[in-house]
Amino acid sequence: MTPGELATWRLLLDTTADLRRTLGAELQASNVTAGDYQVMLALTEAGSRRLRSAELAAAIDWERSRLSHHLGRMERRGLIRRDECAADSRGAEVSLTAEGARMFRAAAGPHLRAVKRYFADALTPEQFGALGEILQAVRDHHRSAVALAGPGGPR
Repeated sequence: MTPGELATWRLLLDTTADLRRTLGAELQASNVTAGDYQVMLALTEAGSRRLRSAELAAAIDWERSRLSHHLGRMERRGLIRRDECAADSRGAEVSLTAEGARMFRAAAGPHLRAVKRYFADALTPEQFGALGEILQAVRDHHRSAVALAGPGGPR
C-alpha cells in the first residue's frame, strides 16, 4: 500500500472509533449501552419483533457467547425476554419487553440527533452520495474477495 492509502485507512479506523465512542457516550445518557441499542434495533426491525438467538447474533455480527452474556444482563434489567423456541427446543427466541421497547423509543430520538450532529452534518448531499458509493464498492469487493478465498478464508 502507498503511504496515502495507509493514511486514509488509518483515518477511517480513527474516525469510526471516535464516532463509536462519542455516540456510545450519548446513548449512556439514556441508560442504554451501544450493545443494548444494537440488540433492541435488530429486534425492532424484525418483522415479528422477535428473533432466535442465532439470528440475532448474525444480524448484529456478534459471537453467540458474547450475545448470550449480554442478553442475560438485558434480561435482568427487564429489557428483553428469552422464551423457548416452539419449533426447536434447542434455541431461544428473544423479544423486547414493554420496558425494553419504551427504553428503545426514549433512546432512539437522541441517538439519531447525535448521529446527525456528529456525522451527517459534516457532509454535503453530494458527499453523502459519494460516500455511499464508496462504501458499497468496498463492501462488494470484500464479499467477492472472501468468496474467492473459500472456506479457509483469505490467504
